[in-house]
Amino acid sequence: QLQCIITPSKYQSPSHAPKLKSSSSTFSATPAAMTSHEFADNEPESPHNVVHPLNPEEFRRQGHMVIDFIADYYNNIEHYPVLSQVKPGYLRHLLPRSAPLAAEPIEEIIKDIETHIIPGITHWQHPAHFAYFPCTASTAGILGELLTAGLNVVGFSWVASPAATELEAIVMDWLGELLNLPKPFLFSGNGGGVIMGTTCEALLATLVAARDRKLAEIGEGEIGIGKLVVYCSDQTHCAFAKAAKIVGIKQGNVRVVPASKTTSFGLCPDELYQAVRSDRELGLVPMFLCATVGTTPTAAVDPLQPLCRVAREHDIWVHVDAAYAGAACVCPEFRHVIDGVEGADSFSLNAHKWFLTTLDCCCLWVKDPGALRRSLSTNPEYLRNQASDEGGVITRTGRQVTLSRRFRSLKLWMVLRSNGVANLRNFLRSHVRMAEDFEKLVAEDGRFAVAGGIYMLRLAVGATLTETRHVVEAWKVVREQADAMDVEGIVGLRAIEPMIGGP
Repeated sequence: QLQCIITPSKYQSPSHAPKLKSSSSTFSATPAAMTSHEFADNEPESPHNVVHPLNPEEFRRQGHMVIDFIADYYNNIEHYPVLSQVKPGYLRHLLPRSAPLAAEPIEEIIKDIETHIIPGITHWQHPAHFAYFPCTASTAGILGELLTAGLNVVGFSWVASPAATELEAIVMDWLGELLNLPKPFLFSGNGGGVIMGTTCEALLATLVAARDRKLAEIGEGEIGIGKLVVYCSDQTHCAFAKAAKIVGIKQGNVRVVPASKTTSFGLCPDELYQAVRSDRELGLVPMFLCATVGTTPTAAVDPLQPLCRVAREHDIWVHVDAAYAGAACVCPEFRHVIDGVEGADSFSLNAHKWFLTTLDCCCLWVKDPGALRRSLSTNPEYLRNQASDEGGVITRTGRQVTLSRRFRSLKLWMVLRSNGVANLRNFLRSHVRMAEDFEKLVAEDGRFAVAGGIYMLRLAVGATLTETRHVVEAWKVVREQADAMDVEGIVGLRAIEPMIGGP
């Protein structure tokens, strides 16, 4: 697979990068780098010499400057090269050897961000960023993140922040209903879930729950856990194998079922069935299947309905990882890609990938929240409170690995309210149309085929600011490279087959 950041030629030169100036301030020149020892001569340490760390009026002044800076950044983002042009270790030579002893003004810090940090950024929000997967941002998502940081609550229990606990349940049901998830996945249907950081956490939590459920049946200890087997395809994200290792699954018991062009790189139910039957004949215990909707390498979709039938026959926990493409299912015409989800035990998607919600925001739904609680709950005296003890509220810490947790539901709530369902659906549809436009461009060039082969050129359409012209410009870059390879007589060019990376 050839995975690249397509950088149209007009974005390649760092000399085109604009100077970001806040409209509400003038940046002073950055002074020569000074160490903390050198600062000591200018600003002696004193217990009475304290800069107030949270002065509301100073926060207002600096906040306006930072917002202006970010707005200017988005206004000028197309002038930057998508891929950072710096060399490894560049920043070490630009910054002081140690932290400053004396406080520095925000003007100097923003100036250093402009001159030192921005050149070292690979611009994920650039409209010509087509690598990896979308990581969308939006006004509501960014401001929601600001509110989350500003309120800075630690919502590990209801009493620690009632709104954080209750809003999460409401927002999860809102989004679950938009996805048309079966009722048992929703809080209103005695299911529910939790908003985590990333899919890595969701996989870890569900694997722990599935492991403990199965060990309760077959017996704990080294012999018991050594028999457990988990399943995925060779297109499944590497986070799954990592999570399996953390929960104690032997490396040799992670079954990676090969996918192929004949199944559009989806996991074949018959191949899964054969793998499970072989393991049972060896005396092993099938435990967990990770099915994916929108794989990272090829954007493949595993067929949930037949996979869940195989799993149900052998009492296997099925987790659906829809981190990448799951957001598209809020559009009724794309909902079919998760048909069969009613047979799964858990389902997750990353709202920070393709749903205008800034990193990080992974939504996990489970049919049996009790399975998570039995594996992940702790109840020390310092976490106990009357509301939780009476059982009338949700305790989030019993559904995740970490104790402390951010108020992530606030930004997702703002994204849903500020955009509205109709606009969110149209936003997703616009990206699908752009991917279809790129497919047509590929089909018009006889040197390429829109199919899966040994080599793939992957283009992931999904950045918030991407327009059709950026997709067209990306195709020009692909053709220019192909033309150059033709001229040089490179053998095997026609074996390179692009795969459209966005659904």
